[in-house]
Amino acid sequence: MSFTIATWNINSVRLREGLVLRLLREEAPDVLCLQECKSPVDKIPTEAFREMGFGWMVARGQKGYNGVAILSRLPLEDVGHRDFCGRGDARHVAARLENGVTIQNYYVPAGGDVPDRDVNEKFGHKLDFLTEMRDWFHGERPEKTILVGDLNIAPREDDVWAHKQLLKVVSHTPVEVDHLSEVLDSAGWRDITRADIPAGQLYSWWSYRARDWDAADRGRRLDHVWATPDIATAGHGSRILRHVRGWEKPSDHAPVFASFDL
Repeated sequence: MSFTIATWNINSVRLREGLVLRLLREEAPDVLCLQECKSPVDKIPTEAFREMGFGWMVARGQKGYNGVAILSRLPLEDVGHRDFCGRGDARHVAARLENGVTIQNYYVPAGGDVPDRDVNEKFGHKLDFLTEMRDWFHGERPEKTILVGDLNIAPREDDVWAHKQLLKVVSHTPVEVDHLSEVLDSAGWRDITRADIPAGQLYSWWSYRARDWDAADRGRRLDHVWATPDIATAGHGSRILRHVRGWEKPSDHAPVFASFDL
């Protein structure tokens, strides 16, 4: 079975319904994982997605904040979610395909502006969320699993536009990178994107604050596709659709794609 999966922080699925439909029409992934849907599940425009052939959806939502959804043209089974940090926010959902592959979709907290948990509760929340991910995978080691989402960390020097300048900027600080590395190591996860594109600057997010995001090109790779070791070699064809960041009224994230032969 071959399938293509995409992950995209959509920054409001209802506001950008047209962009989701355009992506489904032009790029035709088999599975699309969305983050920051900012919608209760019953308000997600499922009918329009169904008309595009995406008849299955597993989602967790809340009004105005967070929210994760897995849309699929392939049959999906809901296999639950985990309430990281016990806050009741919709930041994780999991589904299983008929071939037994589990897809986990995450929206890790952004962490605020100050990289110090003593003065910034949001940064502490982010670190605690990552620690819980690590401990969960240590305790219940996943198999035959693909993990995707907006992890809100650009771990490598070539995942940001300026490594030294961003060492004290949330999303690229050493403490965050260390926490993400521990999550990666906890189940032997493989970074599929970087396995396919091992060198060179690579970004999936460009700030709305830039007057000309494309010309400035001050990006960060915040969105990830990982796989457990038992299926990692089946992953290929990774790409980041930079041009989607230039669509009208876009998300500040670009979709990240990978294919699997399983």
